[in-house]
Amino acid sequence: MTSSFDTLISRISTDSVKWETIQSEHNPLHHIRTDLFQGPDAAIPMWIADMDFAAPRPVVQALVARARHGIYGYTERSQTYDQAVVNWMKNRHNWEIQPDWIVATPGVIPALAMLVRTFLQPGDKAIIQPPVYFPFYHVLRVNQIEIVENPLRYQDGRYTMDFDDLARKARDPHTRLLILCSPHNPVGRVWSREELTRLAQICLEHDLLVISDEIHADLSFVPFTSYGALGKEIARRAIICTAASKTFNLAGLAHSNIIIPDRTLRAQFKTYLAQNALPNTNLFGRLATEVAYTHGAAWLDDLLRYLSQTLDMVEDYVTRFLSPLRMIRPEGTYLVWLDGRALGMDPSSLQRFFVERARVYLEQGAIFGPGGEGFLRMNIAMPRKLVREALRRMRIALAESVASRGD
Repeated sequence: MTSSFDTLISRISTDSVKWETIQSEHNPLHHIRTDLFQGPDAAIPMWIADMDFAAPRPVVQALVARARHGIYGYTERSQTYDQAVVNWMKNRHNWEIQPDWIVATPGVIPALAMLVRTFLQPGDKAIIQPPVYFPFYHVLRVNQIEIVENPLRYQDGRYTMDFDDLARKARDPHTRLLILCSPHNPVGRVWSREELTRLAQICLEHDLLVISDEIHADLSFVPFTSYGALGKEIARRAIICTAASKTFNLAGLAHSNIIIPDRTLRAQFKTYLAQNALPNTNLFGRLATEVAYTHGAAWLDDLLRYLSQTLDMVEDYVTRFLSPLRMIRPEGTYLVWLDGRALGMDPSSLQRFFVERARVYLEQGAIFGPGGEGFLRMNIAMPRKLVREALRRMRIALAESVASRGD
């Protein structure tokens, strides 16, 4: 199977968040309409985490065929849906799950909010590991959950967990939950089995429920271990959030699979869904997920090769031409974490520099919490021609900046 990811597909006039909006400076979850990415002086959008690649052909064909049917009434999950998910988890991640563990929801972040409301009460505490995916903060704050930060350690270009700090904070009896980002967004770590096991031991000792956001699991360049695959005792106090959305560029179809091995936890979550009249999901999201998991493996393998080659190119270019920027190469995700602290700019100025001087729109690292100041997140999941052009623009902007200072 041959997949081409070099084709430039215009997303203008499709209401694309990535190509037709920018983030509010005051609230990164709020998007503002813009023409920044249009016209002769168009900027290149390398921010929000979706890809500029068409979904696998079997997925497109299945959606088109279903749309042509013309009737979109009430539907149930297909009789083959659950087995497609089971097979995918086993074949890609060596984790054998049961069909009845799967609870479908309209996206991982909505599921995270609903899980928080199911298992926590206002005033409870939850641990997150910044710099981390910023909607985690929002989900906890709006539900009046006190945020406990267990910051990652950054040394010699690599991030690790601070287990001593985690153990201290887990002792608090009001702390009831840890939200794990695995693979980690934005720093790109794929946690090893040993790291996950040590985290699990701390959480079990202090009876913390672990919600593991594994939406980027399929996009790993090194071996990935699902938190749920660490053993029955660990899985009993774990909820694993998965989706085909990042893997196959299906985010707009709003569908995810929440895997809950423990019967009691699963029943509690299903009760919450029933109380809020959320028993089902979008038929197109379900269809796309099943077809992708059934027929998309070869496409994904091609994608990973393409992204890996793009990362090679970016790493080489940053090292050779974009000093003083430093790239932290991701072990997973298509998101590159750039260390720009040597430029000596505040977060807003750093982002504006590359927007105004290079016409490249990157995300501020500061929005991901402590440890993100002075960093930028770059989405490289686009045709390589666009990535090359973005890097060229950034090189010119940095060179002109140095020249203007007379360095």
